[in-house]
Amino acid sequence: MPTPAPTSAASTGALPPLVEPAAELTREEVARYSRHLIIPNIGITGQKRIKNARVLVIGAGGLGSPTLLYLAAAGVGTIGIVEFDDVEESNLQRQVIHGRADVGRPKARSARDSILEINDRVEVRLHEVRLDNGNAVDLFSQYDLVLDGTDNFATRYLVNDAAILAGKPYVWGSIYRFEGQVSVFWEAAPDGRGLNYRDLYPEAPPPGMVPSCAEGGVLGVLCASIGSVMATEAIKLITGIGEPLLGRLMIYDALAMNYRTIRLRRDPGRVPVTELIDYDAFCGVVSEDAVAAASGSTLTAPELAERLAAGGDIALIDVREPVEWDIVHLPGATLIPKDRILSGDALADLPQDRPITLYCKTGIRSAEVLAALKSAGFADATHLQGGIVAWANQVDPSLPTY
Repeated sequence: MPTPAPTSAASTGALPPLVEPAAELTREEVARYSRHLIIPNIGITGQKRIKNARVLVIGAGGLGSPTLLYLAAAGVGTIGIVEFDDVEESNLQRQVIHGRADVGRPKARSARDSILEINDRVEVRLHEVRLDNGNAVDLFSQYDLVLDGTDNFATRYLVNDAAILAGKPYVWGSIYRFEGQVSVFWEAAPDGRGLNYRDLYPEAPPPGMVPSCAEGGVLGVLCASIGSVMATEAIKLITGIGEPLLGRLMIYDALAMNYRTIRLRRDPGRVPVTELIDYDAFCGVVSEDAVAAASGSTLTAPELAERLAAGGDIALIDVREPVEWDIVHLPGATLIPKDRILSGDALADLPQDRPITLYCKTGIRSAEVLAALKSAGFADATHLQGGIVAWANQVDPSLPTY
């Protein structure tokens, strides 16, 4: 990853409006959007552009929630939602587009209902599918602008490459614990400032190196801060006003209440994107070493439960973080976080006289630790497939989820 150089607040220059204006605003629309219409930089023409815009939002989760609500309130004429998941109770801490009555419902439909409650003039298109190589480029081609608030690297690279092939700009946002980032990527930008996500992250970090929000947590209100910036960038691109974050990365630290912006540079070694690739393999969702170690050394939740019920003398090792342990853990387990094992500091704490079974939240971290233990000579070590989530789903539904 190239080291971005600090930048001042000097203007990077506006871009031409992304969308042509609609033919007219109705009397009701003039009344509704009057606070936009009296802003000189927006006015009637700008609101007509917003009305004519087609914006695709990837995900109706933490970042998608405020983004979708504010795009709808602003009067974006067509909003597409790519989402295939259902609402869970743990979502309600930050995904404000959903409510208690929506738990168990498809997120896309819950989001649509909230949008239409705010603005029934918006056309909402639901794409209740998993974004993949077979649908991404065609889907992006139907919209003027894409907003990506996903939380995994494989999908982020897919969005980036599909946007390049479709010739579309996109606004990217990311959140983790108390920090957030936003940028605009557009390889075909008309002013020659074309950059893409691979200029920021030429390669994905090693598997397990960067926890997801589900594993590391996120301050709920952070979603509103970053989502509102994403929506602001979308309106600026649609109407051609202001200085977009194209070629710049905005970083927000909620604890310090600090915003800073750094300039991005094109990676001189970047290879042009000409086709979509296997993004799970590129990002190493599970590393080759972990896959090899898990082969023949993986227990399902029912298999582990059966062994424990039969009195098997198994050392259960929880490789998550202490805060996760405090939420829920398996009876009889010992907490030894992943990093302590991978660094070698905790190898001496592991039992040598009985089999070891590792577990984490979903099985990714435990597979990585398993590979390290196999290399260190722990031949009898295994790990729990699907982690404590699988245990809760298949063995003990009374366990809390997070």
